[in-house]
Amino acid sequence: MASTHLSTVRNDWTREEIAALFDLPFTELVFRAAETHRAHHRPNTVQRSTLLSIKTGGCPEDCGYCSQSVHNDTDLKATKLMEVQQVLQSAAQAKDMGSTRFCMGAAFRNPKDRDMPALTEMVRQVKAMGMETCMTAGMLTEGQAHKLADAGLDYYNHNVDTGPEYYERVATTRTLADRMLTLEHVRAAGINVCCGGIVGMGETRDDRVGFVHLLATMEHHPESVPVNALVPVRGTPLGDMLADTPLAQIDEIEFVRTVAVARITMPASMVRLSAGRESMSVSTQALCFMAGANSIFSGEKLLTAPNAGDDSDDTLFARLGLDAMELDVPCVAQEEMTV
Repeated sequence: MASTHLSTVRNDWTREEIAALFDLPFTELVFRAAETHRAHHRPNTVQRSTLLSIKTGGCPEDCGYCSQSVHNDTDLKATKLMEVQQVLQSAAQAKDMGSTRFCMGAAFRNPKDRDMPALTEMVRQVKAMGMETCMTAGMLTEGQAHKLADAGLDYYNHNVDTGPEYYERVATTRTLADRMLTLEHVRAAGINVCCGGIVGMGETRDDRVGFVHLLATMEHHPESVPVNALVPVRGTPLGDMLADTPLAQIDEIEFVRTVAVARITMPASMVRLSAGRESMSVSTQALCFMAGANSIFSGEKLLTAPNAGDDSDDTLFARLGLDAMELDVPCVAQEEMTV
């Protein structure tokens, strides 16, 4: 790939072009992704984030991977929305452990207007602690998005989950169009979009091509793209289908390919190595960083799924010579790049 292409942000990717990237020899693909990454971001610098479930379980959606759905028999105990002070205590602990980004997840189909004062206060006070804020709470109305923006929310997460053709195999209680509408509201309110999905749900590579294509052809790429590997949970349709089978965990090379293609097609975005990392080898995680992932989630849990933990991440950073990203050290802006 010529260096003149490395700083180009495109929104006109074709499925054929993305499929061709997936088909590249592995070392060539990772090399191209690493070049692209270095053209837009500081190499060897990774952001540490923490994700807290601020309202667990009882969700009326039927997402086939989710332990928090009322449709799935996972024995998860539903909880009410946490008190603001509890959230702040968790945020302070996360900051002490090195996280600069604090994400708050609420198992709502959509928040009620009565929930908004607490949600906006959480955002306002976590941001006042000097942390980057992200929230995911289901579908938003235009007015709710503006309230979160007024509170200072940096990112709103609303994943598309998978490619368009596979979407109905994952969830039926809300459509892909519903998800896109919330993203429009978030974008219109001036909040950065955090949007990615899950791989390893039994989808084909062509479905993964469709997933990346959906994100990479948005009018504005999501500023944040989490790439998750499915964590099969007993009692969920996908967990029961995939548990104890070779499909239960996506091939690690294919996972790295997905990260690399996301980096090449969305060069200025933060690509976040998210769920499933607790079962990945250090070598696989290192390949993900080489391929352009520049954010991880620390802590013992991601919502309800297990995670590697802070001590493991300290060791990982030390072994790989990674630097933790500081909020006052922004990524290299595209307009600053010279080729």
